[in-house]
Amino acid sequence: MDEELDLVVISDDEGNEQTMEVLDYFYYEGEEYAILVQYNEDEQDEDDEEGAECDCGECGAECDYCHGEQQEAYIMRVSPIGDDQEEFVPVDEDLLSKLIDFVQNDLYADEDEEDEFVDEEEEEGDE
Repeated sequence: MDEELDLVVISDDEGNEQTMEVLDYFYYEGEEYAILVQYNEDEQDEDDEEGAECDCGECGAECDYCHGEQQEAYIMRVSPIGDDQEEFVPVDEDLLSKLIDFVQNDLYADEDEEDEFVDEEEEEGDE
């Protein structure tokens, strides 16, 4: 079953619209933030046609992380507006530095520790 993408349309100050894919949401100091990348429909169609499986074991589909293609990522604050809508607001540079550090070092640290724990249990079982 294909996983549905979380796509949003962002407008810049000049009114130019870009479709972005939300990779993840997270909380930092009580505020909600999102990690976004520019969505490229052509690349998505190619991935769907190839049907390749990802080597990371996490996403179940071919991903840029496993295949060495890096995209520019954006971190924006999520601000709820209305009952079922949200606005993505750019953050200032000082906060952005803290968020980047948090994402790179802390956000997925628990998952990495769980993976290491499972690997250690498997090694012990092999002995």
